[in-house]
Amino acid sequence: MSRDPDCLFCKIIAGEIPSFKVYEDDDAFAFMDINPIAPGHTLVIPKNHHENLLEIAPEDLAAVQRASQKVAGMIMAALKPAGIAVLQLNGRGANQVVMHYHVHLVPRNRPDDGVTCLEWELEPGDMAEIAKVAAKIAAAG
Repeated sequence: MSRDPDCLFCKIIAGEIPSFKVYEDDDAFAFMDINPIAPGHTLVIPKNHHENLLEIAPEDLAAVQRASQKVAGMIMAALKPAGIAVLQLNGRGANQVVMHYHVHLVPRNRPDDGVTCLEWELEPGDMAEIAKVAAKIAAAG
């Protein structure tokens, strides 16, 4: 198992830092976020250390998604929210704080849950600009 000895999440997996574990299998680990944006906010991480979506091994990415699906079902059964927001941030510019790949599962009961950071209004974009950016992204593949 690859591990970064300075990584907060690697230390949680190793039991060096306590956590509120809700699920664990051979490849993934899920625990409560101690800075939750809503009750039940849970993090799902691979046991192998990978910094972000661009670096994670496909098999570890699949393991996190399988565990996320399992834990989301557990959250739905236990808390009965109206829905769950699934978030994954990459890099400090996207507000990734711990540089170990992780998925946030955030139970939602909008609009009354007070979670405003996940709310935005839909506004039509500039179709010419969207087409230009899409072409640039497609060309990078």
